[in-house]
Amino acid sequence: MSEKDLMDQEEIYSKVLRAGRRTYFFDVRSTKAGDYYLTVTESKKFTHDDGSFHYKKHKIYLYKEDFTAFKENLDEMMDYIIDEKGSEVISERHQKDFKKEELTDNDPIVSTDSFTDVNFDDI
Repeated sequence: MSEKDLMDQEEIYSKVLRAGRRTYFFDVRSTKAGDYYLTVTESKKFTHDDGSFHYKKHKIYLYKEDFTAFKENLDEMMDYIIDEKGSEVISERHQKDFKKEELTDNDPIVSTDSFTDVNFDDI
């Protein structure tokens, strides 16, 4: 049996999540002993100036004995992020209409140190 046949035999169930330039592959595979484990692969497309492209892939292997702890940690981290920052994406790179305002040499710099307190009871 060829290596490709072995890989095809190992793959039991798959799902794909496309997210912009990234694609996540969730694959249930079989060990030689017939047990199952999960692989999660992140594939990110990079385009060169000449129009050609390549993919960078990162893969993790998750075995059943680690499922509970992994899920608990993942849930805790996601809950923390949502609780702290909300579910809205706030990254500049994800906002299509984001325009970064930069000071130019002609923009006045306003400092609150030069303001005086005004007491309207004196008027």
